[in-house]
Amino acid sequence: MDGSETAGLELRLREHVHALAVEIGERHAFRAGSLQAASGYVEEKLRRAGLDVRSQEFAVGDATVRNLEATKPGLNPGLPGILIGAHYDSVPGCAGANDNATGVAALIEIAASLGDAAPRRSLMFGAFVNEEPPFFRSAAMGSRVAARSLRETRAPLDGMISLETIGYYDTRPGSQRYPFPFGALYPDRGEFVGFVANLRSLRFVRKCIQSFRHCSSFPAQWVAAPGWIPGLGWSDHWAFWREGYAGVMVTDTAPFRYPWYHTAGDTPEKLMFRDFARVVAGLQQMTRRLCEVDSDGT
Repeated sequence: MDGSETAGLELRLREHVHALAVEIGERHAFRAGSLQAASGYVEEKLRRAGLDVRSQEFAVGDATVRNLEATKPGLNPGLPGILIGAHYDSVPGCAGANDNATGVAALIEIAASLGDAAPRRSLMFGAFVNEEPPFFRSAAMGSRVAARSLRETRAPLDGMISLETIGYYDTRPGSQRYPFPFGALYPDRGEFVGFVANLRSLRFVRKCIQSFRHCSSFPAQWVAAPGWIPGLGWSDHWAFWREGYAGVMVTDTAPFRYPWYHTAGDTPEKLMFRDFARVVAGLQQMTRRLCEVDSDGT
């Protein structure tokens, strides 16, 4: 991707984040109108990417909420698919620019980048509701509903990739923190994107990081460790772990780096959009490799 293409991607990412975090703003089940506006925005963008988008609706109290699902079928139905997902809700009291308008923006642009490409293995996209508290790790968590549905249909899945809080990078010494014991093993500068998995997902996270590094020069770190360690399961990939699937979180490490995590200060001007665009460009190419899309787009 040349400089003009990266600049175009950066502009589109800015537009998505602004639409979700500024024009719509705080969005969750207790602000049903904003939540519906967010899901409508994502649905429109995925449809413009040429995908047939389906709603997975379910009740939360007196409200009805929905996940969005779309699939680009693979040429070889015998190969297990890959699912890329991001949650579009925000925590109450927060516009959610980084958490998680960035993940949703990346999801949209990854889908759009594939165009008419025909992957060998199926690629599924999921925009999930209710990732944030008070629904996190409950039966009403959107990705939990989606993962259970996949398991019930015995859908084969090579792995799930959760795009979670990926817009903030900091080159200052000491800008990166970690849960014990990783501080002695990884850089103290928050200038990298992280690929995080549990031990059962070791093969899949290795596949992801190798593909990303092949496609991008942006710094990337990875870890596969016991899922009970704080931070490792803090996104939608956890729901897929629960159903026995491999799952990887792609993240800027959220509260271990981002000072405005889950606060009213999580607004677009805090984000490093040039770095964010480089990360998403790498994820676009990584996705093509994982799904075995030929270099000519077929």
